[in-house]
Amino acid sequence: MDFVILSLVMLAIGVYGLLTKRHLLKVFVSVELIATAATLNFVMLAASTGIGVGEAFLVLAFSTDTAVSAVILALLVVVHKKYGVSDISELVKINEPKEEEGEVKA
Repeated sequence: MDFVILSLVMLAIGVYGLLTKRHLLKVFVSVELIATAATLNFVMLAASTGIGVGEAFLVLAFSTDTAVSAVILALLVVVHKKYGVSDISELVKINEPKEEEGEVKA
């Protein structure tokens, strides 16, 4: 059951990174760490049952995780090329409407 402890540690590190980091690539790595922790947990629990379905879970988990990673990395490249920012707070400021001087908020 050491894999459960390893999975929980990886999950905790991923959540910490997700909550504290503002750089898009660091957030991506944190999300991938969380996904890897979940994959490890599912695959090892399936393999410990002895049914033989652990290998199927492994192939499915790796293929979906790879596809999601490719899409997220493509989005990160597009955002960086289009807006030139890698910080989440700067990216949020781009989308906010600018207020005119003298205009009163409702």
